Amino acid sequence: MTKYTVRKYQKSDYTTWNAFIAQAKNATFLFHRDFMEYHADRFEDFSLLVFENQKVKAVLPLNKQGNLLYSHQGLTYGGLVYEGSTKLASVIEIFKAILFFLNENEFEKLHYKTIPSIYHLQPAEEILYSLFLAEAKLVRRDSLSVIDLSQEKNISKIRKRGFQKAISNQLIIKEENDFESFWNEVLIPNLAHKHQAKPVHSIVEMNQLKAHFPSNIYQFNVYAADKIVAGTTIFETETVAHCQYISKNEKQDNLGSLDYLFQYLIQERFAGKRFFDFGISNENQGKNLNEGLSYWKESFGAGTIIHDFYEVETANYSKLETVFI
Repeated sequence: MTKYTVRKYQKSDYTTWNAFIAQAKNATFLFHRDFMEYHADRFEDFSLLVFENQKVKAVLPLNKQGNLLYSHQGLTYGGLVYEGSTKLASVIEIFKAILFFLNENEFEKLHYKTIPSIYHLQPAEEILYSLFLAEAKLVRRDSLSVIDLSQEKNISKIRKRGFQKAISNQLIIKEENDFESFWNEVLIPNLAHKHQAKPVHSIVEMNQLKAHFPSNIYQFNVYAADKIVAGTTIFETETVAHCQYISKNEKQDNLGSLDYLFQYLIQERFAGKRFFDFGISNENQGKNLNEGLSYWKESFGAGTIIHDFYEVETANYSKLETVFI
């Protein structure tokens, strides 16, 4: 038996959920229901709330596909969210209650992705220990290229040369409220040409998210003689400035556009953040590394933070019953 009760999220939980996210020690604005639900038509939500005496103690953003259950696939990261006062033993008990609930509801496995440590407001890796105890299987590992902005930056000479080239080319950086120019003139053509892909977010979705989260989502574009040549979309959390999209106009000569842009973002615009996250350079579920892309990020002084993905059998709740001594 456990002192925790678990149930599926309902629309009437909207305010309760968001209030909990606002004070949790390992949550970001991505877990706000307005962010999670902008693509509700694509994902069947199966998020969970965990209660102790009618008080929310944890939430877990999930969606399901048939009888398969996933940490919400519409989010870059997404694991168990809990408040600052939650102790390790409580997280183990909460996770056991979740696995038991899912097992009772005939889900055999939980596909779980973690929240990278740089997004935690306080140390919050209790769930990693809980996953170990439940014999979760590591199925994917991505590598984030991250700069610790509290440390001295080790920027390579080639990046500095690119910065000087951009100055001589009289490039201009603009922070803008719309996404049309970057999406239509740079990002969409580049993804189509290089990867036969489209951006995860449409322009309509980005404008919708920007309207909901004006203090978290930003667009920075670089111009040469009034023509857009590069840009990046930044998702800002309390501890991290994260690059959601980075792209430059491949048809232009190398103007130093991205060197100029990221010098500004790292050294000035987001210098007060704890971390600057370039995102992953992985493909094939983490099994391949785009070496050139990884090197480019590292040449700004980035190092590696790991983002892990697990599979855990829900029947393994029983393995958490004999942990404490």
